[in-house]
Amino acid sequence: MSKAYLNISRVDMDFTRNGVTNPVLRDINLDVMRGEFISLIGHSGCGKSTVLNIVAGLLKASAGGVIVDGKEVNAPGPDRALVFQNHSLLPWLTVYQNVEIAVEKTFRRTKSAAERREWILHNLEMVNMGHALERLPSEISGGMKQRVGIARALAMEPKVLLLDEPFGALDALTRAHLQDEVMRIQAELHNTVMMITHDVDEAVLLSDRIVMMTNGPSATIGQIMDVELPRPRDRIALADDARYNHYRHEVLSFLYEKQRKVEDIGSRRARARSGDAEKAAVRA
Repeated sequence: MSKAYLNISRVDMDFTRNGVTNPVLRDINLDVMRGEFISLIGHSGCGKSTVLNIVAGLLKASAGGVIVDGKEVNAPGPDRALVFQNHSLLPWLTVYQNVEIAVEKTFRRTKSAAERREWILHNLEMVNMGHALERLPSEISGGMKQRVGIARALAMEPKVLLLDEPFGALDALTRAHLQDEVMRIQAELHNTVMMITHDVDEAVLLSDRIVMMTNGPSATIGQIMDVELPRPRDRIALADDARYNHYRHEVLSFLYEKQRKVEDIGSRRARARSGDAEKAAVRA
């Protein structure tokens, strides 16, 4: 069996505030192969972003750890580029300059000025933003801003590309166009990608595997599903594909079942609180 390129091993995460400790993640184990596209999906509050931030080095796990290409993750680094739902562009810099700042930080010692400029232009062309080099973020659309954010991440040549709901704030048509762009780029570059999403169709369309998280607290990986659909993928053709709809049904069933259990637990707790209140009233 091939060795994992990204290994998440026995990761726990607790947050402590005002002396109270809340368990967020428990025993997260995941092996990701080089060039694989992984989606994390689950209900809000299940710790998806926490997993991504631990891989990015922005958070340190309470237990366990992460290894990327044989090296332990202890801090942020250019080998892991993160694209947020919010584009996070610097508003006073042009499109070109927003990518340039990442390239200068990463390649100042290894590429000449001419090579760095060529590399910036190459990555902006890859996301079809070569026509807007001198525009400020305020002068381009939300979808264009996200394209620039993706170009900036790719320009760092990361070993792992981390996407935190990168299309969540976009309208449906723009989201579809960017999903297609990401599929095209990933096919060209063979990036290793880990993406958070709430969109079941997006997860099935883009992923090689879908990692389904249980609800928190103490969330963990509930199920991992292989998506064995041939690439390149055509969203129109897949709409009537029995395998696509099977995968979609499996994810929806998992999420529905987890939500139903949460609602059942909430109802039982509410009934218990109501019973305690009635007993207290009787005693009074």
